[in-house]
Amino acid sequence: MSKKVVTLGEIMLRLSTPDFKRFVQADSFDVTYGGGEANVAAALCNYGLNGTFVTKVPNNAIGQSAINHLRRYGVDTQFIARGGDRLGIYFLETGASMRASQVIYDRAGASIADVDVKEFEFDKILNGASWFHTTGITPALSDKAAVLTEVALKAARAKGITTSIDLNYRKKLWSKEKAREVMTKLCKYVDVCIGNEEDADTTLGFKAKNTDVTKGELNLEGFKDVFKQMKEKFGFKFIASSLRESHSASDNGWSALVYDGKEFYHTKQYNVRIVDRVGSGDSFASGLIYGLVTGMPMNEAAEFGVAASALKHTIPGDLNHATLNDVNGLMKGDGSGRVQR
Repeated sequence: MSKKVVTLGEIMLRLSTPDFKRFVQADSFDVTYGGGEANVAAALCNYGLNGTFVTKVPNNAIGQSAINHLRRYGVDTQFIARGGDRLGIYFLETGASMRASQVIYDRAGASIADVDVKEFEFDKILNGASWFHTTGITPALSDKAAVLTEVALKAARAKGITTSIDLNYRKKLWSKEKAREVMTKLCKYVDVCIGNEEDADTTLGFKAKNTDVTKGELNLEGFKDVFKQMKEKFGFKFIASSLRESHSASDNGWSALVYDGKEFYHTKQYNVRIVDRVGSGDSFASGLIYGLVTGMPMNEAAEFGVAASALKHTIPGDLNHATLNDVNGLMKGDGSGRVQR
């Protein structure tokens, strides 16, 4: 199978407060770049695959900086369109203990929202690819971005390429009603659906019963019921959900559940001490995709995804810089954190 994976979405400038400071305390910000699909492409490159990222950025120094950031980690950026007014920004205040993290978006008028499908030759972009991935964030950006997402999914399907979507509902971008209307349409062209219990409820209308992550409790039977409903309605080949038990902003339980229409598999659970949780869901998605692209059985692919994303919680920034050796070592039980010499 080809090792080329194409992802489509938005990349943003991230400005985060240093040293766990609150916004009102900060007089400087740490700068990096990231976004759901960009994070997936970079992680896949880190594991040795060809991650190709498709987006639109402004034709200025900030847009170029975002492209350079991805190139630094091996991402193929040759199909990125240039134009529009600006790169979206998000501000991050990292929480600790009982204080939650805060995100403020400044993304109105971003280049990717004012996009035309004619700017992308998907037949050429998808040539030689085995997988196409996007998220529910991209169609939420604008009606034009939703059309672009649908065109890309249809093009991938027409080429026999496996398609995946991470539901990733963002209430600051669109309403539940609009999300369900658009995502229900898009999911007709999806093979692998990834998303947590809140996303499944909000974007597709499926709700896990008796589950409340704020209490640190998970009801796997409720998830299984939801997965069965999703499989029946959309015919997904695989459905996966990361499972977060949020004890505080600093300590979470982390595992995943995956379903192929026959078997439910619940992975090992990791108790993670959080350095930066942004991008952890993308890390699970990229790990799962890596496993399936390279021929791992569903169970092993899920375990790889969970181990990779557990490690991401310990790494600052949007991108997961865990290596294959790091992930494989953790899967084998080496989570001691001892200095490697």
